[in-house]
Amino acid sequence: MTREQGRELAGVLFKGLPPSRAVQPDLMLQTIDHLFGEIWQDARLTVQQRSLITCTVLVATGREAEQYLHFRGARNLGIERSTLEAMITHVAHYAGWPVAVSASRVLGEVWEMMDEQEKTA
Repeated sequence: MTREQGRELAGVLFKGLPPSRAVQPDLMLQTIDHLFGEIWQDARLTVQQRSLITCTVLVATGREAEQYLHFRGARNLGIERSTLEAMITHVAHYAGWPVAVSASRVLGEVWEMMDEQEKTA
């Protein structure tokens, strides 16, 4: 697995977003090299499955800032909004209503923002 594969995947997931300056450079390299260049490249799960798993964990743990990024990534990978909504409903029964309500709000904002961007592109 390579840094180039990691960069390519990150480019697909986070298409249309500027590079993050909030993440320290060493951590960003590890994210590209290890997480996206190795872990996400394991053929036992598809990239779409990994994206849905990642979104599920972020919803269950209430990580709203990261939900914005990964809901966008899920859409970029072709995951339907209805699939993410079903996941949020499922998570609500295990992780609680507050995280599900927050995630539903974030999902709506992401979809609305991306719909607007697609109209102006």
